[in-house]
Amino acid sequence: MWTSTSCGTRATGFPAPSSAIRRRPRRIFRAEVSLSHEATQPKKVVVVGAGWAGLASAHHLINQGFDVTLLHDGSEPTEEVTSRGFWYPYRNIFSLVDGLGTKPFTKWIKASYFSPEGLEVNFPVFQDQPKLPAPLGALAYPQFPRLPLVDRLTSLPLIAAVIDFDNTDTVWRKYDTMTARELFKQYGCSQRLYQEVLQPAVQASLFAPAEQSSAAATLGVLYYYLSHQQNFDFVFCRGEVGVKIFTPWIESLESKGLKLLKNSTLTDMNLNEDMGCISQIVCGGYVYEADAFVLALGASSLQSIIQSSHVLQSRQEFLNVLKLSTSDVVYVKLWFDKKVNIPNAANVCCDFDDSIAWTFYDLNSVYDEYKDETSTVLEAEFPCASDLLPLKDEQIVAVAIAKLTKCIQEFEDAKVVQHKVIRRPKSAIQFSPGSYRYMIRGATSFPNLFMAGDWIVNRHGSWSKEKAYVTGLEAANRVVDYLGEGEFAKIISVEEDEAHIEALRSLNRRANELFTQLPISEFFL
Repeated sequence: MWTSTSCGTRATGFPAPSSAIRRRPRRIFRAEVSLSHEATQPKKVVVVGAGWAGLASAHHLINQGFDVTLLHDGSEPTEEVTSRGFWYPYRNIFSLVDGLGTKPFTKWIKASYFSPEGLEVNFPVFQDQPKLPAPLGALAYPQFPRLPLVDRLTSLPLIAAVIDFDNTDTVWRKYDTMTARELFKQYGCSQRLYQEVLQPAVQASLFAPAEQSSAAATLGVLYYYLSHQQNFDFVFCRGEVGVKIFTPWIESLESKGLKLLKNSTLTDMNLNEDMGCISQIVCGGYVYEADAFVLALGASSLQSIIQSSHVLQSRQEFLNVLKLSTSDVVYVKLWFDKKVNIPNAANVCCDFDDSIAWTFYDLNSVYDEYKDETSTVLEAEFPCASDLLPLKDEQIVAVAIAKLTKCIQEFEDAKVVQHKVIRRPKSAIQFSPGSYRYMIRGATSFPNLFMAGDWIVNRHGSWSKEKAYVTGLEAANRVVDYLGEGEFAKIISVEEDEAHIEALRSLNRRANELFTQLPISEFFL
């Protein structure tokens, strides 16, 4: 006989199966405990998603003594689709990796930007340059062989918008209605600066062209990476992140009791209607129950679950997620028959004909396994790749070679001897204009269901991998608060503004406050 379970307490039975569950038998996982020992059993938490966000949640919760099950829909944990580098302000991730003791990172990396005309920008290691007040160092130290100074100076008025962007809900809603291109035009950026620098920078960060990207998200990224001179510096992992970081990390967590279940795709949830809490999650033929749940998923994965879950469809916050857009990403790894001179390990490229930026990385300079190779090994990354997705591997390789040759002519004489193509459909969230109001928050209307991921709304101020990791810790803290057990994770905040920036922000806030007090403040659009 099935009995109901309460939320936030040790389950002594199971909720009545829904009509969807009666279609076929499912295996139910629960702790077999007697009532007399119920109080001594650790509370159960299920985390769905084994990227930076999910692993961060599992990491803190297992260290607080919870019984944690981590579900992953693939054969091996994989990081979210984000920019490849680990940037200087990733303070929480660097702290984690220091604790693992694995030392997986390269030295600080120099980068280049190519247009169809050739090399446009060389980016130095900014820490190696004399320190200037932000953002002067980020503007002064990159080398622009082609872009005239007058074009670069047109970026200065944009600083006013960056100062105005303080990551509050109010300012997100203010700037989210316009595109990044409209933002740059409004603040007087020259066409050449936009086309040769700003457009590819936006796409490399947000995986979408500037005319399809929210101005709010663009300002958030600009401020995060440019607020301090050294923030634009980055390192790479000296191999696959899954091997160099995730594997030892998971082994450490499993030694503490973590249960990692691979090839487990979440398809539905069951609701305890009396308590209004999630009581179980369904993964194909299996059902998992717990006291709290963390969904650390990408937007498209969550959208698929919502489309099949009547429970999630009952809440507007989840229906809103269905309005978000995602894009395809294609990765191409190439082995050549000769060594090609690639000046820098990281390279951003842009084709003016389609305004799509892409990146390629010299793996000989990055990965330990290719350091002594006598031929070149590289990987190219193509966002917004809907046109590449249906092509055969050989066709995609041909496209990659043609693009590489426009950047470095030596590739004309190099032959591909081996290749590997990875397609990641709908894997990158698009921060489209107007999308902010549809983004989900870390706490949901289900009191024991929490969200994490690099696209979740939060106020930490970080981006990419660091944001995914931070939201994972925030979700773990919400679990701790909800269940009333354990200590909160310590989250390192972003570095405080330099004194002159904080002074300008204070003046800007005061001016905005005074304006809102005027009778005509609501008259203007």
